[in-house]
Amino acid sequence: MADFKLLNYAGVAGEARPGLLIGDDQVLDIQQVAGGQPWAASTMSMYAAWETVCPVLHDLAEAGGETRPLAEIQLLPPLLYPACIYCAGANYKKHAMEMSPDGKTYPDKSVTDPYFFIKAGPHCVIGPGEEIRLPKVSKQVDWEAEFAVIIGKEGRKITKKAAFDHVFGYTIINDVTARHLQADHKQWFLGKSIDGFCPMGPWLVTADEVGNVKKIRVESKVNGEVRQSALVKDLIFDIPTLIATLSKGMTLQPGDIIATGTPAGVGIGFKPPKFLKKGDVVTLTIDRLGVLENTVV
Repeated sequence: MADFKLLNYAGVAGEARPGLLIGDDQVLDIQQVAGGQPWAASTMSMYAAWETVCPVLHDLAEAGGETRPLAEIQLLPPLLYPACIYCAGANYKKHAMEMSPDGKTYPDKSVTDPYFFIKAGPHCVIGPGEEIRLPKVSKQVDWEAEFAVIIGKEGRKITKKAAFDHVFGYTIINDVTARHLQADHKQWFLGKSIDGFCPMGPWLVTADEVGNVKKIRVESKVNGEVRQSALVKDLIFDIPTLIATLSKGMTLQPGDIIATGTPAGVGIGFKPPKFLKKGDVVTLTIDRLGVLENTVV
């Protein structure tokens, strides 16, 4: 693998076009420079054939073809139609505590394995700059900054030792949640899967570029005020454990996403709670991955 930031952006007719970020502020249109190669159709098709694509992209980046300023394009989610979005629940100790009935209790020692829920895509996936729409079904809408793993190599019964061999790259996810629906339905699926409740982006960063994930900081701000801040190394169950647990009985597929959990500082954890309202700007920043920002309407 090589170091790349892959993205999707809206073309002239609104169609999704895969791009390669050059430097910090220029975008190379991959379809335009790839000469009609079938793998250039989407970011998904590119990394499905990554061994072929990687050296070609490297050459294209080195060739310095015509680019467009990042500021002039509309970014779309880096994965438009993820097969499955697996989410690790309460995977930071302080977040698990703030979600407990008294706001202080950490789950007992009987919790020896991670637990998961699913966000139903692709209708809940939106891109950077798109609006998070408050639904009529809940007035308790919350934010959750998450470091997300993108699977690139199919696997079942993946060992912890081999887990990172199956990781293609990483992105940022805002696991937006309707807390009211969580409480009413005694499960998380409905409250997590409302249309637009999975902002994602700004791009997919390949694993080689990210390197060691442990020192990466995950941070969220609402209207410029820091709400969450923690390191990936603070996860209760680390990334190899999440991958190994999920793949014990099911096959992980290229394009599957694993949201690794959110740090303390979500809205429901405040006394009184601070839920999202119209006009709020939610900004998620993760080291080496960039910034994901969305406005609430």
